[in-house]
Amino acid sequence: MGALPDRPLARNLASGRAILERIPHDLVALVARLSIAGVFWRSGQTKLDGWSVSDSALFLFENEYRLPLLSPWLSAHLATIAEHLFPMLLVIGLASRLSALALLGMTLVIQIFVYPDAWPTHGTWAGCLLIVIAKGPGRLSLDQLIWKRMGT
Repeated sequence: MGALPDRPLARNLASGRAILERIPHDLVALVARLSIAGVFWRSGQTKLDGWSVSDSALFLFENEYRLPLLSPWLSAHLATIAEHLFPMLLVIGLASRLSALALLGMTLVIQIFVYPDAWPTHGTWAGCLLIVIAKGPGRLSLDQLIWKRMGT
């Protein structure tokens, strides 16, 4: 016969769990939005030379990234725009789920076609993005303000 579970231990574990479950989604979503926005924004900044896509970014898309179906020029420009637009939207919480979905798609493309061995990093990115996609951006967002004003 096995030993009976330690009741004080079970109570302490339950108390700890209850405390952790009080962490508001609004805080989790804000951290997820801001942190993943920072990752993509910084990546986008490395592709710029002033107001245009840098020669080094074009070189990378021509020689290292090599995405199927799109020209390197178009891929570099689309990636640069996406890495600036969607993070900005995530930071202010506007079209958050759509922005997170777009960046998740970009993450999948990077994982599959560019850096297939970087799955731990891309999995972390996907985790942040999935929080926003599945549960929304939280109350600290323009999306929430818009939904509230619409009465939904």
